Amino acid sequence: MPAPPTIKEIARRLNISASTVSRALHDHPSIGLRTKMRVQQLAAELKYEPNQTAIFFQQRKTFTIGVILPELSEAFFSAAISGIEDMAGRHQYSVLMGQSHDEEEREKQIVGTMKKHRVDGLIISIAKNTKDYSHFVSLQQAGIPTVFFDRIPNLADIHYVACDMVSGTVQAVKFLLSKGHRVIGMINGPEKLLASRQREEGYIKAMQKHRLKYDPTLVVSSDLTREGTDKAMSKLLSQKRVPSAIVAFNDYVALDAVQFAMKKKYKINEDLTFVSYANLPINHYTAFPPMASVEQFPYIQGQRATEALLEILSDPSSPWKKITLESQLVIHTP
Repeated sequence: MPAPPTIKEIARRLNISASTVSRALHDHPSIGLRTKMRVQQLAAELKYEPNQTAIFFQQRKTFTIGVILPELSEAFFSAAISGIEDMAGRHQYSVLMGQSHDEEEREKQIVGTMKKHRVDGLIISIAKNTKDYSHFVSLQQAGIPTVFFDRIPNLADIHYVACDMVSGTVQAVKFLLSKGHRVIGMINGPEKLLASRQREEGYIKAMQKHRLKYDPTLVVSSDLTREGTDKAMSKLLSQKRVPSAIVAFNDYVALDAVQFAMKKKYKINEDLTFVSYANLPINHYTAFPPMASVEQFPYIQGQRATEALLEILSDPSSPWKKITLESQLVIHTP
C-alpha cells in the first residue's frame, strides 16, 4: 500500500516551500489565488488528507468531547446524547461515549480511559451509586474541564446543567392536591443523589404550603431497580395512612410501581394515582401511564451542557456555569 501523500510531496511537485503549501491549504490571505488553486487542485488529485495527529499536537487539542452517562438504553439519556452530538458537531467536535451502567467503579474506569485518550473536556451524568467523587476531583487537577448534567455530584465548585426538581415536585404535588388527594406518598431515588434530595425538598415545600403535615414515613427510597421499587411500594402500602397517590422518581419507577399495585388488586387512577418525572415517550404506549410527568428537557440539557463546555474550552477563566432549566408538569390524562 503506497504511503499517504504529505505536504512535503505537494511542495516538491510544485517546487514551493512546505510552509506555503500549508498556508494555501488553510486559505491563508498571504498566499496568492493562483498558488492556492494549484496547491488545492494537486491536493485533491493526490487525495491528500491532513495529519490530524500533528494538528492536534500543534493546537494541543483533540477536538474530542468525552461523555459518561448511566444507560444509553434509557430514553432520557439517548435524547441527551442527541443534544450533545448535535451541538458538538456544529463546532467540529467528535464525541467519545462511555456508559457507567450505574456502577461507581465502572464510572471511575471510564474517567481514566477518557483521560488517557486526552479528551478536551467531559460531560457527565453520574451513576446512581457514586459516593466517592475523587475521580471528578482528579479531572480538575488534570486540567480537564467537566460539565455535569441531570445527575450532579454534591460538590461546590462544578459546572452543571440541570432541571429545577424542587419546582417540578411542587407542581406535581400541587396537581395531586387539586385532584383531592391528601395522603401522598413518594418513591424517591438513592439518598446520595442530589436530585433525590431536591425532590424531597419540593415535596415538603408543597405539603407545607397547603398546610398539610409532612409525614416522613410516606417518603421511601428505591435503588431504581424493579426489586427496589417493589420494596418501596410494599412499604408505602403497609403504612397506617395508605397513600391514594404516589410521586415516583421517574417514569420507569412509576411503571414498575403500577405493575406492583395491579398485582395487589389496586385500580390505577381510582384507588391509586401516580405522577412522575422525565415525561418519556413510552408513556404514550402503556395502558396506565402516570397521570402527569415532570418534563426535564434532556435534549436541551445535553445541548446546554455542550455549549457550556465549549465556552470553557474557549476561555478556561470563564466563571462557573450553573445552569438550571425550569421544569414543566405535563398532564397525560384529563
